[in-house]
Amino acid sequence: MEAATTSLRRLPGWLTALLPVVLLGAAIGLFVALDAPGLDRVGVPQEELAVERTVLRPGEIELHLRNDGADPVRVEQAIVNDAFAAFTQTDQEIGRLRSAEVTVDYPWIEGQSYEVMLLTATGATVDHAIDAAAESPDADVGFYGLMALIGIYVGVIPVAIGMLWLPWVRTMDARWMRFILAFTVGLLTFLGIDALLEGTELAGQGAEALGGAGLVWLGAVGAYLVLAGVDAWLGERRGRAAAGSGEEALGERAAFLVALGIGLHNLGEGLAIGSAYAVGSLALGAALVVGFAIHNTTEGLAIVAPVARSGRVRTRTLVLLGLLAGAPAILGAWIGASAFNPSLAALMFGIGAGAIAQVIVQIARQMRGAEGRGLTPGVAAGLLLGLVVMYVTGLLVSV
Repeated sequence: MEAATTSLRRLPGWLTALLPVVLLGAAIGLFVALDAPGLDRVGVPQEELAVERTVLRPGEIELHLRNDGADPVRVEQAIVNDAFAAFTQTDQEIGRLRSAEVTVDYPWIEGQSYEVMLLTATGATVDHAIDAAAESPDADVGFYGLMALIGIYVGVIPVAIGMLWLPWVRTMDARWMRFILAFTVGLLTFLGIDALLEGTELAGQGAEALGGAGLVWLGAVGAYLVLAGVDAWLGERRGRAAAGSGEEALGERAAFLVALGIGLHNLGEGLAIGSAYAVGSLALGAALVVGFAIHNTTEGLAIVAPVARSGRVRTRTLVLLGLLAGAPAILGAWIGASAFNPSLAALMFGIGAGAIAQVIVQIARQMRGAEGRGLTPGVAAGLLLGLVVMYVTGLLVSV
């Protein structure tokens, strides 16, 4: 035993670290190759399918499926509104975590609701409801142009308009500045909570085997830790390069993180808009655009508030911050309308929530008064007003 220990000590450090991993892989490979000896199945296979997307074409209902269970699944029959229907599928057997498309031949009528049921080889059923049938748009140049236009309307333009409040914010004294910062934190808090709720709801529509609601929290914690590291790195770098201008550097860093957090949230928002349009459940009307414009304009104020007490901010910097916050809505709309995946959307909403949480921590440092108090009556009023404003303007938006 001592000889073996001595031999291991003579090996390079990286090799001794790799040895347990290799042994574990070999043990798992042998276990799988021998088909899990001694662990014979008891009972019927557990078949679970998740419907991740629905595409409607004239006379066809295409369901994008993912195997959410541990066993392979075979779809044997398709039933639409209690009537059997012919169907085709890309794979006869869907393996664990694999995906497949089932295309059901059915003369659906626009605006009608349908209940689609898939019957598996073991007799298990997969139910999927279509509330109001509408033809899915073709992914051509005009389609992506429309998605870009929607992203500009609901993301870029409102954020840019909100950033025009910068000169007015600069005229405020320290007390009112803390109120505006608290108002910003209230806005961001509402966005963070909204992202967690929407992400959790979307996670329930995707494959639970991919993480379900856990994806939301994984994204949130991961984004928080990554942004905390980025903030520490920026602080060290700018601290060396801008000695004596600490408040200005802190303000610009906070504005960057605010824009990044809002951009990640707007990416998730774009995913929701694009996916709703793809299934025909989004009414592209003036009321919806106006609602988003009012709701997202306050995000521009949240970006410029941290730099209001700084020196002159270059126009190019403000433009880049506005694009960082608003442009992801365009990308989100493209992804949501062409390749929507509930699990991916849930992860993105979680990332947005985590980023916003880190931003709140940054801004909270600037809310303390000369006496060192953080939660003054003015700050509390600003927080409450921010929450109320986002809630009220959110009532104008329904996707």
